Amino acid sequence: MGQVDAVKPLSRRGPERRYLVIAPSRDEASTLRTTLDSLLRQTLPPAKLVFVDDGSTDETQAILAEYRERMPYLDVVRRVDRGVRKVGPGVIEAFNEGLGTVDLSQFEFLCKLDMDLDLPDGYFEGLVAKMDGDPLLATCSGKPYFREAATGELVSEHIADEFAVGMTKFYRVSAWREIGGFPVSIGWDGIDCHLCRMHGMRATSFPDPELRFIHLRPMGSSHISLWHGRMRHGLGAWVMGTPPLFMLAATVYRLNKRPRVVGAVAMLLGYLQAWRQGVRRFDKPGYLAFVRSYQHLALVIGRTRAAERMRQRAAQGGRAPSLDGAMHGHR
Repeated sequence: MGQVDAVKPLSRRGPERRYLVIAPSRDEASTLRTTLDSLLRQTLPPAKLVFVDDGSTDETQAILAEYRERMPYLDVVRRVDRGVRKVGPGVIEAFNEGLGTVDLSQFEFLCKLDMDLDLPDGYFEGLVAKMDGDPLLATCSGKPYFREAATGELVSEHIADEFAVGMTKFYRVSAWREIGGFPVSIGWDGIDCHLCRMHGMRATSFPDPELRFIHLRPMGSSHISLWHGRMRHGLGAWVMGTPPLFMLAATVYRLNKRPRVVGAVAMLLGYLQAWRQGVRRFDKPGYLAFVRSYQHLALVIGRTRAAERMRQRAAQGGRAPSLDGAMHGHR
């Protein structure tokens, strides 16, 4: 069990517009100040920030001590050092431990936040406005960019519009509860978006310039290497329920993103290894069939239209549209 530092009272801004940030982190001292500074600049600050130190061995605790006076809403949960950074399920385990220290009913929104980001000043206020504008919106985010080391150019990480990114997974609390919380699984940040659609809700990342943020460690690079990160992405796609035809199409699409060949090959290899080894896929009643129908449909009419059509059918309680029916309707 984690050890919680002295608990501070919640800020007093009324029950509305209150959002809780839970930030699982291990050994991210090199980027931690940048992310904390971007939180301090928010036009709509968090009501509570629970920082879950997952056994850091660097200067994380010293840096947090520097920010305590400026962040009265900061609580720190310290976990025992497991000796290794655990991604995927390990991140959600740490997140859940942090969540267990607060009363979620006091908040309207919930965010799982990575500590290697530089967020624009109006980021969370912008996400709340998006939520207010669409009552069916369960989770959302902006689009991540990373800075090219050689040129300083900002490069998009090419996130599909139908997914809210895991690094700033912002939820309506009621929707998060409806899907049963985050799955403790690799690929959790894609699985949850599929679950939202299965419940008739929307999951979205918005391209609005004011919601773009900088990812200080490019997505898919992992803490070990880019090859390892892309292999893990392929494994996650398998666990998430991605069918082979869609995975092949995604691999071809990946050739348009740098590093082109290496990234695509590693992603496909991770998927094929998981398939060959019989890695268990995430499942709950109807889930795998839903994902398969959605992704096959997306190959015909595009991801955005397919996601909305599947969501609407789920909301109406109908079965997912067949591929043949989709092709007929698209002619």
